[in-house]
Amino acid sequence: MEENNGQDFPTAKYCVTGATGYIGSWLFEALLERGYKVHATVRDPAKSLHLLSLWKGGDQLRFFQADLHEEGSFDEAVKGCDGVFHVAASMEFNVCEKENTETFVQKNIVDPAIKGTINLLKSCLKSNTVKRVVFTSSISTITAKDSNGKWKPIVDELCQIQPDIVWNSQASGWVYALSKLLTEEAAFKFAKENGIDLVSVITSTVAGPFFTVNVPSSVKVLLSPLTGETEYLKILSAVNARMGSIALVHIEDICSAHIFLMEHAKAEGRYICSSQSCTLSNLATYLSKQYSCLNQQRKTEKNYDKVPSEISSKKLKDLGFSYKHGLEDIICQTIMCCIDYGYLPPV
Repeated sequence: MEENNGQDFPTAKYCVTGATGYIGSWLFEALLERGYKVHATVRDPAKSLHLLSLWKGGDQLRFFQADLHEEGSFDEAVKGCDGVFHVAASMEFNVCEKENTETFVQKNIVDPAIKGTINLLKSCLKSNTVKRVVFTSSISTITAKDSNGKWKPIVDELCQIQPDIVWNSQASGWVYALSKLLTEEAAFKFAKENGIDLVSVITSTVAGPFFTVNVPSSVKVLLSPLTGETEYLKILSAVNARMGSIALVHIEDICSAHIFLMEHAKAEGRYICSSQSCTLSNLATYLSKQYSCLNQQRKTEKNYDKVPSEISSKKLKDLGFSYKHGLEDIICQTIMCCIDYGYLPPV
């Protein structure tokens, strides 16, 4: 792995899974703008047409139809690539009460997610050219509480939540958290056993501009204190209850972090990517100030403003990464994009 010292590598070729998603679509565009060749994978080619129309830069971009559930499906997509960004993931947050059993969730959500990731890693092994795989993880795999339920002063990559706690709590968004947690664990195990260089990016709540067909789930979660959408507000409240605050990152920064970790020779293990965090009550207040025309309903059950844990991305910054966007950029650009999209009415 050649260390990136700020220079362009125009001959490099990368594969991005989940290219029609929020992070995936931004990531492949960021790679193209840097001069790389990109193999973008999609399950449904029809959904890639609007993304293809956004890029006018020639033959740098190729779309491949691939399904994580089919072994060998990614062989052609990763063939000849220097690295793979595994962004694709199910955005299943919860299940129906009648399906809310360990067997159902394991069989229908967790096992397919694990199998899909292993299938992709097997394709990487076949390629003989892939030097590193960057896995998109989630802050949902992290907790700010210790085994006794007390707040930790600093939350880092070692503060991983235990699967049994997720099973027992079944807080809003628990299915997604469990799937991410166990899939990442399985990915690192397979990578270690097979000599694959795997690095994971622990994404916090991602927001900012988007050009996906639908409003990204993370944007809906962030804006739920404004919109009052119960499902997403419950998820935001659950994050606040587990972490003591809401960790945020701009979409441009999260994509830059993925590329940075792909190319940095010393990158290894897991990296939290969060530019800033604030408590749910403070976030709700800030949102209402930025978008004052919508009547805001305060639905936070608890207030953790007194001593919030520090959600640290020190490991990433110590490697040399720096953030471009702070809280104001994240909130303002998200609101403006949602107004343009029609998700929020004009101010």
